[in-house]
Amino acid sequence: MVDYIFDVDGTLTRSRCRIDKEFGVWFSKFCERSNVYLVTGSDRSKTIEQVGEFIYHSCKRVYNCSGNDVYKGDENLYTLDWKLPELSRKFLQNCQYESNFSIRTGNHIEERPGMVNFSVLGRNASTQERVSYISYDTKENERSTIANAFNIMFPELHATVGGDIGIDIAPRGCDKSQILRDFKDSTQLRFYGDKCEEGGNDYSISQAISKRNNSQVYNVKDWIETWNLLK
Repeated sequence: MVDYIFDVDGTLTRSRCRIDKEFGVWFSKFCERSNVYLVTGSDRSKTIEQVGEFIYHSCKRVYNCSGNDVYKGDENLYTLDWKLPELSRKFLQNCQYESNFSIRTGNHIEERPGMVNFSVLGRNASTQERVSYISYDTKENERSTIANAFNIMFPELHATVGGDIGIDIAPRGCDKSQILRDFKDSTQLRFYGDKCEEGGNDYSISQAISKRNNSQVYNVKDWIETWNLLK
């Protein structure tokens, strides 16, 4: 039996958006007949907002916050109790102040169970403000630069580029690859993610799965490619 593991942002939905209605209906039926798991940097409420209650509860398990907050339906199976150290917080605040990008929208360091998400732009951004930052980051590679510098400064922690505007930060080893401890007996894994390149928050899990026999990683560009591959 195949176990399917999906990232959410950029893989099942557009970043921070609800799942496409037609795809959502199809994917709901896929969940009913398949072993489906989600692993996402987002917290539980945001994930439900994106994929809906039915899909969320149809999954065998949902690994929120990169596997640091785990749910089976409404049952919380595990939550990592961790807070961002003050020195690391000050480093991120300095990065925010020193960025050449001009827009700031607030909620720059978002606390989530077992991790934080950092954004120079801020999580309160409008769609147009997000588009502006995505264009800037594509040219300047700002998020990767900040993540690399952070990892050098704080080797006990790990920062990866996630979504369109943020950086996911957690204790080293507490990234998406940690969920594979629950799949030791799985004979076939299929992982779908959009940030499988080095530095992306799907990199660690995609690398680990690609080394397993009878398993496959799909580095997709968007939810449409995911749907086409599944069909």
